[in-house]
Amino acid sequence: MLDVLGLDDAHTAVYRCVVQQTSASVPEIAAALSMSAPRVRAIVAELERLGLFARQAASSDRFVASPPSVALRPLLLERERGLTRAHEALVELNDLYRRSAEQRSVADVVEVVLGDDAVRQRVAQLQAAASQQVRVLVLNEIALLSGEENVEEDRALERGVRYRVIVESAVLERPGFLAAAREMSAIGEEVRVLPTLPTRMFVADDQMALVPMRAHSQEAGFGALLIHPSGLLDLVISIFEEYWRSATEFLPIAAVHTAEDVDRDLLRLLLLGVTDAAASAQLGISLRTLQRRVADLMEVAGVTTRMQLGAEAVRRAWI
Repeated sequence: MLDVLGLDDAHTAVYRCVVQQTSASVPEIAAALSMSAPRVRAIVAELERLGLFARQAASSDRFVASPPSVALRPLLLERERGLTRAHEALVELNDLYRRSAEQRSVADVVEVVLGDDAVRQRVAQLQAAASQQVRVLVLNEIALLSGEENVEEDRALERGVRYRVIVESAVLERPGFLAAAREMSAIGEEVRVLPTLPTRMFVADDQMALVPMRAHSQEAGFGALLIHPSGLLDLVISIFEEYWRSATEFLPIAAVHTAEDVDRDLLRLLLLGVTDAAASAQLGISLRTLQRRVADLMEVAGVTTRMQLGAEAVRRAWI
């Protein structure tokens, strides 16, 4: 409740505790909330400074809560006024930026971002600012930011931003990737697969693109090019859309593993180019079991090669 005022859950808990009583001392609050007395004493002092607590007239070591409508309303109104001023400043700065952007030279269309931390910061900023969609190309080589570290992606998905991600087929062999992809798919992330990709790419809405400054095969310090709205950005977006049209849709692997589910998932993985060893590890079965299942499926389908099996699996709607 009090987080909108810059206070944490502990402050809210202490205030709520005292609101429900006529008065309370620091030891009583600490016992009720299972918190240390020094921690409670510091929180009480902060709430008293903000006018949310007052000392009882008859006993100065006991505290009473100020009425929420009296104590919180002025603080909330001041916070609202601050947000309004910040929004007005944002509109003004954005207008100034737009006017300067219209006067950019060719050289100003692209910014150079140097250093790992600076690139990570731009990736986070672009995702935090995205309101419609984010397009991503993912190479097999681990990038600066792993999926676990990319908290802005989770936040963007939660607020309804669409993620379209194309990965190299080798990415599917990473331990835990399939489970993570299934989880992200459930909250709106779309994944497609291509055998190889030329570079990493990150596009936020239709406003900014971030691409590596060097080819992924080159060794050197990390840097990136930040591309502003321009014909170059349009070209980058068009390249992504062309890859998207030609990529294979990644279907989430089944959460439960009946025999039919394992066969279905096995066929999907093989069609996407995953090796037998990697597929067996992802599915939790031995390599020998996987190869036996492939042989059994070929016999059922009446084919003699894996390529024929893939075509027959599609024709029979096995996947």
